[in-house]
Amino acid sequence: MRITLGVTGGVAAYKAAELVRCLQQNGFTVQVVMTRAAREFVTPLTFAALSGQKVITDLFAGSSSGEANLESAIEHIAVAQRTDLLLVAPATADIIAKFARGIADDFLTTLYLASTAPVVIAPAMNVNMWNHEATQENVKTLRARGVHVVDPGEGYLACGMTGAGRLAGQEAIVAAVREALKAQRDLEGETLLITAGPTCEDLDPVRYITNRSSGKMGFAVAEAAGRRGAKVILISGPVNLETPAGVERIDIRSAAEMHNAVQARIAGASIAILAAAVADYRPSERQTEKMKKGAASLAISLEPTADILADVAKNKGRKIIVGFAAETQNVAENARRKLVAKNADLIVANDVTAEGAGFDYDTNVVTLFSRDGRDLALPKLTKSEVADRILDEVARLRSILRTPAPARLSNV
Repeated sequence: MRITLGVTGGVAAYKAAELVRCLQQNGFTVQVVMTRAAREFVTPLTFAALSGQKVITDLFAGSSSGEANLESAIEHIAVAQRTDLLLVAPATADIIAKFARGIADDFLTTLYLASTAPVVIAPAMNVNMWNHEATQENVKTLRARGVHVVDPGEGYLACGMTGAGRLAGQEAIVAAVREALKAQRDLEGETLLITAGPTCEDLDPVRYITNRSSGKMGFAVAEAAGRRGAKVILISGPVNLETPAGVERIDIRSAAEMHNAVQARIAGASIAILAAAVADYRPSERQTEKMKKGAASLAISLEPTADILADVAKNKGRKIIVGFAAETQNVAENARRKLVAKNADLIVANDVTAEGAGFDYDTNVVTLFSRDGRDLALPKLTKSEVADRILDEVARLRSILRTPAPARLSNV
């Protein structure tokens, strides 16, 4: 498990060096991110030597020398994608306020906004700063968003005052880390088969029929499922996306190839999330030579492709099956009809004409239609956030659908 440790500018920063060792002894790999103020108390070299990892100190590496490049400009995204948990210890009043208000003016604050991993903060500051209404309001905001807060201890502080504000002990911080990771690994033991992206149905060696699917939604689900402990098999059409860490990827091109790949692997899956935008039709005949343009109109005969969702759900047994419905009108009506017709457990539906939803966007606006009658409309969220909400609903349905019904008592 990989932890990113954010160290901010307080006297307790020196204790973060001991915390690195403690985390390593508990089996974690640690990469340190330091704020500018933290470097006034401890040098990056200290953490580099202890962690054996690069210490990140600037949002744009080399910016002071004019050597910043694209890699450094997006490094916070790369770190966000590979971390299993973000821990900030010590967390100053300043960093807590920035997290609460969404301010992103350095690497650590930008990483916080870019990451979907669980977050643990261990505040350390003067007692009056800790008790201030502004700080308490910011802490309350972060707790409401799911951030795990390790309350500071009480005692004699570096400023000479006595009260709450001391950095919590290493054992308490590590325990909070373990608890946060445990809460997020609710899919351990599950094997998820996920489809993503478009399919391409060839007309001839040059031309083909396809759609605008980027694959981003399916890949986001695959990444989130892996982070939550599942074994993930990702079957993808042609997309320009990197494979999420730890995910088994199978590349296909046509609807027939995707159908075959799914059928070959569905037996070993406990959950199927079919997010791919599979072509509904393909050319009845593929030309072996390029079709030449002529003056006359051209008519192309199309035939339906295999219905992957229906075929998977037909004999699903105890599997949980999730389908997607990209609609342009009557979204709720069409989604509920599809839920029943395909024998699915959950349909993720959206209006692809809505702003910030559908193909190519990094955001989505969806409604989740569940087999048990629950409709959950989500606001515009990043596709990573939508992925976690889908998996939350899958976990909820799992607990309902896989719980044996109470045995009926016979009259004696």
